[in-house]
Amino acid sequence: MSKETIRVPDVGSSDPVDVIEVSVKKGDSVEAEDTIVVLESDKASVEVPCPKAGTVLELLVKAGDRVKEGDPLLELDTEAGDGGAEDDQSSGDEPKNEPAAEKAQSGDNEQGGKEEKAEPKADEKPAKKESGGTREQTIPAPDLGDIDEAEIIELSVSEGDTVEAEQTILVLESDKASLEIPSPAAGTVKKLLVKTGDKITSGTELMVLETTGGGEETADEATAGEDKSAGKQSGESGSGESKPGGSGSGGSGPAREASEKASQPSETSAQDSGAGVGKDSGGIGEHPAKSGAAAAGRPSRNVHAGPAVRKLARETGVDLGAVPPSGPKDRILKEDVHAHIKQRMEQPAAAGGGGAPDLPEIDFSEFGPVERDELNKLRKVAARNLHRSWVTIPHVTQFDEADITELEAFRKSQNKALEKEGVKLTMLAFLVQACARALRQFPRVNSSLEPSGEALILKDYVHIGIAVDTPNGLVVPVLRDADKKGLSQIATEIGELAAKARDRKLSPADMKGATFSISSLGGIGGTAFTPIVNWPEVAILGVSRSDTKPVWDGNAFQPRLMLPLSFSYDHRVIDGADAARFTTYLSGLLGDMRRALL
Repeated sequence: MSKETIRVPDVGSSDPVDVIEVSVKKGDSVEAEDTIVVLESDKASVEVPCPKAGTVLELLVKAGDRVKEGDPLLELDTEAGDGGAEDDQSSGDEPKNEPAAEKAQSGDNEQGGKEEKAEPKADEKPAKKESGGTREQTIPAPDLGDIDEAEIIELSVSEGDTVEAEQTILVLESDKASLEIPSPAAGTVKKLLVKTGDKITSGTELMVLETTGGGEETADEATAGEDKSAGKQSGESGSGESKPGGSGSGGSGPAREASEKASQPSETSAQDSGAGVGKDSGGIGEHPAKSGAAAAGRPSRNVHAGPAVRKLARETGVDLGAVPPSGPKDRILKEDVHAHIKQRMEQPAAAGGGGAPDLPEIDFSEFGPVERDELNKLRKVAARNLHRSWVTIPHVTQFDEADITELEAFRKSQNKALEKEGVKLTMLAFLVQACARALRQFPRVNSSLEPSGEALILKDYVHIGIAVDTPNGLVVPVLRDADKKGLSQIATEIGELAAKARDRKLSPADMKGATFSISSLGGIGGTAFTPIVNWPEVAILGVSRSDTKPVWDGNAFQPRLMLPLSFSYDHRVIDGADAARFTTYLSGLLGDMRRALL
């Protein structure tokens, strides 16, 4: 066993940063450049890669810890990972220390032209070429990243069809975009294991492909040719200098011819679809596999990525030239490819006509001094979720007021009695209890709409999300089974959740499963606002600052403490009349909480 301590690298700041995610656990096997932790400062987050391959012996940090450069992260057994060679790659098109097998396959070395003519050694060629026989292999769906599930909207092949390597075999679609899946090898479709309309995930078996020994070798040679072609493209559009027989010239002979032959069908497909070629391809609404360079198996620009990442990009039809890098020295990691796929799947398809037009880029420095403030990860996620809700849910807001004069007097009197127990009753605790009661009375408000829009999911539980304002952004922890808890317990749990939110100690489980949300701005001010529904919920209650107003009691105006309520709802689920009934019922409960006992 060779034990080594992995420490925090230089993150560009001497100040402590937060560990917001630990991506591995004790006993895990990791490869070089696999993400082990995610760190976040006030302005940015960074994924820390493992510098070597090995097995995690002990984790020395946990989510929520604060660390600085040089602090230990984990103990790693590197004995099994000494052969990893991706650590010292240069930022060129291909890594320096590429494994021997991959290097031989890509043909990207100083003696590339000569080695093509040399007789191969017996142990360098697979036995299948010698036998020339056929074999059947099951083709699985490639890694779709963080996409949980995608629907097959088109099968591009039938049983008995002959397919080339990288030819599209089917098209997947998420909620708003589509992705073409290429065949990893050439052969004949023996059997289809899926059909149009099926929903699949990463690894789902798609079809049985019959390949021949010669066919497999052709595919291998094509892959080598593609990597050569990438080198040629870099030489032509980059430095403009190439070495004879090296990667700059692209080589010659059978490998190059196989590359051109294998890439031809994919390039034709890309042209037929109208997809762009090169840097400008990959815009909103395109199929990710339609980028011309990616369809030919090469990036549209010079990139820094290892063999495993390049293989993943070929399998998923991703143009590495369009993937933003997050690794050291602008290195593209597997996680970057996954994030790119997810982003493309979530983007609205231009063909559907529902996507917003691209906004023009403006150079604000023309008008005066500017400063770019990078959004942190929390704000980026919140922005995507809020935008999705706003553009997909038809929002309507019902405004109302609740007379809380007696309730506020009761709250203050009970706070004195509960002070010894360490419990502080806030108006938010009463709001949670009143909303829990109202949700039981109006079950449609406590539901979710199926993605098909054909049915409601009525929930027999009441979990209420509480929006909490923190220095890093808005978070919504969830108070579970609010309808089964008393005021003191609700007040205590709200305080605990708010403290965890401010200290950035909330776990993912703390923020899942809400059936309804409350956003209270009463401590800040305002008279009314339109809160955005937190999908998949169908309604949210906004609360503004209470104010004393003159209210006519039938004989005279009386000073009453009035609480403004803003009830936003999904009009596909809740009608205007039902929304008015809900706020009227809620106002009545807040006016006299004894009604909750009925």
